[in-house]
Amino acid sequence: MNRLRSSSLLLMLILSITAFASQAAPAQEGAQPIVGKMELAEGDCIVFLGDSITHQCLYTQYVEDYFYTRYPNMRLQFHNAGVGGAQALDALDRFDRDVAAYNPKYVTILLGMNDGHYVPFNQPTMNLYHNGMTELLNRLDAIGATPILMTPTMYDSRAARISRPDSPEQRLEFYNSVLAYFGRWLQEQALNNGYGFVDMFTPLNDITLDQRKTDPDFTMIKDAVHPGPSGQLVMAVAILEDMQVDRLVSSINVEIDNKGTVHASMKNGELSGIKLLDDGLEFTAHAESLPLVIPEEAAEGVALTKLGHKFSRESLEIHGLESSKYKLLIDDQEIGTYTSTQLERHLELQGNANTPQYQQAAEVAAINKERNDGPVHELRAIWSLFQRYSRHLRELAANPESKEAKDLVSKAEVQLGDLEKRVADAEAKAKALEDKIFEINKPQPHVYRLIKVD
Repeated sequence: MNRLRSSSLLLMLILSITAFASQAAPAQEGAQPIVGKMELAEGDCIVFLGDSITHQCLYTQYVEDYFYTRYPNMRLQFHNAGVGGAQALDALDRFDRDVAAYNPKYVTILLGMNDGHYVPFNQPTMNLYHNGMTELLNRLDAIGATPILMTPTMYDSRAARISRPDSPEQRLEFYNSVLAYFGRWLQEQALNNGYGFVDMFTPLNDITLDQRKTDPDFTMIKDAVHPGPSGQLVMAVAILEDMQVDRLVSSINVEIDNKGTVHASMKNGELSGIKLLDDGLEFTAHAESLPLVIPEEAAEGVALTKLGHKFSRESLEIHGLESSKYKLLIDDQEIGTYTSTQLERHLELQGNANTPQYQQAAEVAAINKERNDGPVHELRAIWSLFQRYSRHLRELAANPESKEAKDLVSKAEVQLGDLEKRVADAEAKAKALEDKIFEINKPQPHVYRLIKVD
């Protein structure tokens, strides 16, 4: 019976998705410029659509942290639409309420890990993925959202040999090739239709290969499928990199000429109160944004990607001070002691946990972590129940006389309960924490003092 039911379900899926494909809009004529940057304005929404890797609420959280701190005066909305085990067809089942209802401007799509069924490449499986993704892209086009296609992440076969030694050898040997094939097809869709595109596979793979030159057991994906926090940070960086986000937080440059005149400038902020002291220098800096601070769980990923230097630079450069060592204080908090030569070469302060701006950004990240660990995860659990319910409905449609299928649908209905009320309650709790973020994420003016050290 199970084999018969599975065959019927597969037949139904093929027929259903073939119908989707027949309705697909023709490819746009002429070359379309690929989306290389997210153009965002007040009130815009980004939806992260995906499977369990998105459901983890990690790479999505780190991207949110970037926007919360980099654009503190622009209220953006973020919605995680990942569900464990999801395939393209499952995303279609919940599309209206879990994607379209948020009126997204951009929808990132990370699907494919489950669509390949963990077997070597075969054309029928590729056809199912192709047709399901094509219908998904058609629906996004219908609501005016811009897709940002993301390649499936890597399958870490070496980690699988350790954590899952009973894994089929063909999976270990060939599944990365399947995921890479899906990724290249997605790239073609982006190029042909002017969508956004993010390569998730390559940075995870390249960092893993590089680290294994010295540590053969290195992995960011211990269970072979789900990247841990550091791997998810690599994924977040891939989005920021490929979407060409703003990299600089602020840059302060001060020059003291041989007459004792101070010339100062600041990118992405304003300077005031600049004055020479008997033993140093003082000024007030008011930046337009905060540095990007990532929860400690992903510290290894921050180091591997050089995140701070790439996407969160807070530069301080001072020329003309008497040759000596200087203690840097911000709002009377000691930050560190540096030579005049180090100050001339420039300091990067974004990773210094003693600065008040770092501490403010860390508080933003902590609240966002609370938001993701709490109501966002709660919301994704509700949609996991819905996915199970939808699959049972499809099974019942394929076997309308099956008592087992009817019982499974009835049980799933009870577990799901009042879907709209449960979703609305979780959304309200998530928004309350988001409101707290926008209460505390506004940069403040800070007094910098450089004091000569004997």
